[in-house]
Amino acid sequence: MIGRYTRRAGGGVPPLLFFVAVASLFVGLHGQAPPAAPSSGAVATLDFESFKTEVEPIFLKKRPGHAPCYSCHILENRAFRLQMLSAGSTTWTEEQSRQNFKSALDQVEPGEALASRLLTHPLAPEAGGDAFHSGGRQFTSQNDTDWLVIADWVRNAGRTPASSPIVRIYVTDSASDTIDVIDASTNQVVQVIHGIVLPHGIAFSPEGSQVYVSNESESVLDIVDRKTGEILNKVPLSARPNNIAITKDGKRVLVGIRSQPGMVDVIDTVSQKRTNTIPVDGSVHNVYVTPDGKYAVSGSIENRSASVIDLATEKMIWEVKFDRPVRPIAFETGADGSTKRLFVQLSGFNGFAVVDFSKRAEVARIKLPEQPGGYGAVEGRTGTPSHGIGVAPDGKSLWVNSTLANAVFKYSLPDLKLVGHTKLPEVHAAGRAPTGVVPEWITFTPDSKFVYISDSGSRSVSVIDTMTLKEVATVPVGEVPKRLNTLVLR
Repeated sequence: MIGRYTRRAGGGVPPLLFFVAVASLFVGLHGQAPPAAPSSGAVATLDFESFKTEVEPIFLKKRPGHAPCYSCHILENRAFRLQMLSAGSTTWTEEQSRQNFKSALDQVEPGEALASRLLTHPLAPEAGGDAFHSGGRQFTSQNDTDWLVIADWVRNAGRTPASSPIVRIYVTDSASDTIDVIDASTNQVVQVIHGIVLPHGIAFSPEGSQVYVSNESESVLDIVDRKTGEILNKVPLSARPNNIAITKDGKRVLVGIRSQPGMVDVIDTVSQKRTNTIPVDGSVHNVYVTPDGKYAVSGSIENRSASVIDLATEKMIWEVKFDRPVRPIAFETGADGSTKRLFVQLSGFNGFAVVDFSKRAEVARIKLPEQPGGYGAVEGRTGTPSHGIGVAPDGKSLWVNSTLANAVFKYSLPDLKLVGHTKLPEVHAAGRAPTGVVPEWITFTPDSKFVYISDSGSRSVSVIDTMTLKEVATVPVGEVPKRLNTLVLR
């Protein structure tokens, strides 16, 4: 058993601490534990339903090279005790699950995964676990999917869906076969999805059970189980993909195809099959769904255009032509919920174009400040001086990356006045002048308090406080991180 106990003023041993000491001595002498002391406060902070549906099944699982946890923990002398299943049953009854839950609480520090014996005892020592577990090293890494499920349950103690949504930032490592998942409450990587070589765009089903990833190496859309990280299906695409988007109702994933003459594949999320390929003007770098959910917009580098698709008919209905290749796009929502303006980044321009959606035309072009500057040339990125743009969820600010400045700039909305900038970290190589981190993509927490920037040149993600414009964390991730997206679980 573990727990946090404090010495009371005036000396003396608290009764609970005395119980723990006796229990430890008893285990040392006899290899078994007396009945557990009741948990203090954990019942009120850890969720039973999550335990029953997500955590409890792990204890019945046969892991390669190991006996199931259930095999040993049904014995009465175990500190963590599981109830014996009824004859012929493969699941516990509600009452049995509540007894399992009560026993698990004695092995948990709510909110603190690595202070919880339920997680550290079966974890390999080299991964931060206890020196010895009589059930063996059930988890060899803190990236083990089952370990992460239990860790999430512990870390989310006390959160209620209505007041504290669980926020995850997904990062595709474009030069690897990994996707990093950052817990926005701790700014730590809590899961790594493996097995998708050259992952590009990423999106989620509305309830968050599935993750959709465009796979450049195989020209497929991978469908991934969010909890386990396992690839459930591979949907063949018409050609090599780039970025993706999902419709507001979650019924269709739109995949930009990175080859001429230009098309957007439509994947039905129920049948998990490609149902249409929509012709657009030029090979697609990025594709988006507008804030009102009525349209999709694709941007083309080769054809220097932005194509607008009517999602009701799945046909391109109009386009805007530019004098430069089209890069990332962000959207401003009108008071009535319609799409008001597009903010379009362009190759060779350190700034963005402004498109009036109702006029179907560019109405302004805004250049970022000259200072800070001095970056981008050594990194070979002067042709893409500004990449990564986003409107905060509250609609009050526009954020724009600059490789030349090695910074992200904040503009107020709707007036598009410059508020300020945040300098991003530098890369320091031996014997060379510092270089920039080459920022690529932007996403936000749903409350608009933090913005996340993928630093592709430093294998990291910068976390910035949107009010103070201060970087509050730098999260190490995989090789050449690019696309970011935010998943909110309620």
